Amino acid sequence: MKIKATIERIPGGMMLIPLILGAVLNTFAPDTGAYFGSFTKGMISGTVPILAVWFFCIGASIDLRATGTVLRKSGTLVLTKIAVAWVVAMIAASFIPEGGIQTGMFAGLSVLALVSAMDMTNGGLYASLMNQYGTKEESGAFVLMSLESGPLMTMVILGSAGLASFEAHHFIGAVLPFLIGFALGNLDHDFRTFFSKATPVLIPFFGFALGNTINLGVIMDTGLLGIMLGVAVIVITGIPLILADKYIGGGNGTAGIAASSAAGAAVANPVIIAQINPAFEPVAASATALVAASVIVTAILVPIITALYSKRVGGTPVKNSEDKDDIVELSH
Repeated sequence: MKIKATIERIPGGMMLIPLILGAVLNTFAPDTGAYFGSFTKGMISGTVPILAVWFFCIGASIDLRATGTVLRKSGTLVLTKIAVAWVVAMIAASFIPEGGIQTGMFAGLSVLALVSAMDMTNGGLYASLMNQYGTKEESGAFVLMSLESGPLMTMVILGSAGLASFEAHHFIGAVLPFLIGFALGNLDHDFRTFFSKATPVLIPFFGFALGNTINLGVIMDTGLLGIMLGVAVIVITGIPLILADKYIGGGNGTAGIAASSAAGAAVANPVIIAQINPAFEPVAASATALVAASVIVTAILVPIITALYSKRVGGTPVKNSEDKDDIVELSH
């Protein structure tokens, strides 16, 4: 049976399919982890430790010797995405109350939900799309997208926008696994090779654990708002990303569209941030549901829009194995 090959035909499928399976399990059998306990419970509820290990391995996989073209492309997309999320936070804070919108069509929407949905790119989805529609340098640009992973950037945006305060050690704790991995991977290339192999392996595991934080009923309750947030993520971040890719990154805009998704890892951010700063607890549940909805919506729409855009501008697909080998070398 070609189960893996079938899943990989879906853009970001190695994360998206386990995430959906986890959400189904959590929706219809939410006590499964507690019932079985032990390792099964750990796999179901281990979002934070699995993400911590993945974050460490991502850090170890980044090579300081990556080419300037890759770093320019990576930096352009990452900084643009973060800057747009910061602007959105500043604007949204002026009309969305601290406890989120409570009534009406936008009930449940909060600044936390907006920032969490917009400040991270689905790196796996981006890499798979660029392998098909981009150049090898564009495919390798995901090496710095890992900097967006985890709650750090969301915390920085909320803090710098004056919407929250976090102790210094919380910022350090959010990035420390990444920094240790990065240091080890660059001090000893054998470590880079060793740990970087675990990065793709961990993706379905944290996807499944993240899915177990999602209740499909809650996503259904978000209804049109969840769909609107997903579309807003693509439009609001996608347009600046296209322009940045064309005029700074030296691309044709395809990479910008491919980077306009919401990251699956972002689903965990509202809960993690609420644990660090209890002021966000009242909006954490609704923010989680909305971010989850935006992840699903962008995972469906971004590949379609990227394909259409690439066809329109005449993208350069990466088809030969030699190019793919170069991508691996750049990212490890």
